[in-house]
Amino acid sequence: MNVRPATPADRPAIRDIARRSLQTSYSLSPQAITSAIEEWYTEDNLCERLNDEDRLLLVADRDGQVVGFSESTLEDAVVFEDSGAQQKAMLLWLHVDPSYRGEGIGMDLFEATRDRLRKQGASTIQGRVLAENSEGNSFFERLGFQQVGRRDVEIASRTHVENIYIEEPSGLTVCETPAGETVYVDRDDAERGSLGPFYPVYADQNRGERYGYYCGSCEQLANAMDAMGRIECDNCGNSRKPTRWDAAYL
Repeated sequence: MNVRPATPADRPAIRDIARRSLQTSYSLSPQAITSAIEEWYTEDNLCERLNDEDRLLLVADRDGQVVGFSESTLEDAVVFEDSGAQQKAMLLWLHVDPSYRGEGIGMDLFEATRDRLRKQGASTIQGRVLAENSEGNSFFERLGFQQVGRRDVEIASRTHVENIYIEEPSGLTVCETPAGETVYVDRDDAERGSLGPFYPVYADQNRGERYGYYCGSCEQLANAMDAMGRIECDNCGNSRKPTRWDAAYL
């Protein structure tokens, strides 16, 4: 099997694998899955992502047939006082054709994806998977990833829980609000923005109470969110780019 960068000719296979993989792994309505495929995997959308230098699309090719693919993004580097700059990669999707599961294709695809991301400068990798997808959660656990949090996502008017995994957790950093309150920025969980990442902020170290978001572009707290869940920083205009489940698209 050959793991290689995706090409425009792979778009029909990617779209077909994504549809059948979602149908097999997620208890979502047919309408939700159809909406997701139509939003994320149109010809123009895939072309744009293939040309994005910060995005990595790989396919698993067996004898000329695409049997799986992964999609990842490189996030902006974060500087920590004790460990210097760290660049995180986000594993958005790893889909294997249901007819070929159980043959080690997912593991080979992940290892090839991780190798390429590290060559591009990523020091750690984050993954997300719905809690109801037992196979996906087990996959990250077998790889040695640690669950560092969870979040609610709205899909087709239903709330689902998405687990957040990270390869090498770095923990929370302390921040002070304009009112002088101590809050905690979770650098392990980022939302990609137009100018820089957004990080969730919690009122306690146990991540029990969400305070808002922290803008990685201007290093300021950013709490503005519209009814569709889009985040925007009032200070610099940084705005969140949806990359996975998003109520505005399903």
